[in-house]
Amino acid sequence: MSTPHETAIVTTTRVCCDGASGIPGGAALGHPRVWLEIDESGEAECGYCGKRFVLKGGAADKAAA
Repeated sequence: MSTPHETAIVTTTRVCCDGASGIPGGAALGHPRVWLEIDESGEAECGYCGKRFVLKGGAADKAAA
């Protein structure tokens, strides 16, 4: 059984991911920083680590429903 990827609720449509934001001093443990754009679907997923970014109040935000 695999572990689900982390999901972050964000308030902007442009987000960045480096794979190490939750690791203290862990920049060397992550991946190259990438910038992602959230489109009308209301979400974006990092191609390196699979972290999912959901726009607060957007189409993919279940809390807004």
